[in-house]
Amino acid sequence: MTELPLLTGLLLLSGCWKQDRQSPPARETSQAPAALTPRPPPTPLAEPRRPIDPKSIEAAGQVVQHYGALIEQGRWKEAAGLWNSAETAAQFERELSSPAAHLEIGDLSEPEGAAGSIYVTMPVTFTLAGGRGGPVRRAATVTLRRVNDVPGSTEAQRRWHIDRIEWTPRR
Repeated sequence: MTELPLLTGLLLLSGCWKQDRQSPPARETSQAPAALTPRPPPTPLAEPRRPIDPKSIEAAGQVVQHYGALIEQGRWKEAAGLWNSAETAAQFERELSSPAAHLEIGDLSEPEGAAGSIYVTMPVTFTLAGGRGGPVRRAATVTLRRVNDVPGSTEAQRRWHIDRIEWTPRR
């Protein structure tokens, strides 16, 4: 009976080896790599099972998700409403200089406090509709900010908003 698992393992390995052996050898080519092809839209994230605390970093992540959805739909004016400044949002839109953009998001950083505000950052990658060379991918960091519940702060200031988006230097 102890030989059965060993025999099964050997048969599986021999099947893998046989498949590898039958594969055609890789050909070397001097052609340039193919242009990036647009990726299909990601599967929508499941809705949270409980209400998200608007002060939590989860809520900050939702701001970035919402921003990505709006720019993918070309709804730049609404997307600008998620920024702390309409002028800064418009400047960033000009920097993108792409009629179509897709946003992939990373994980939020731990929150940091400074002068009555809380900041979190999130790495993102923009895939921009390119010209002749096809789509272009650019990494960036989104910084989100909300003002703590300090006297005199407005409701809008106490909501998470995009403070800035900085391009990651290309290597």
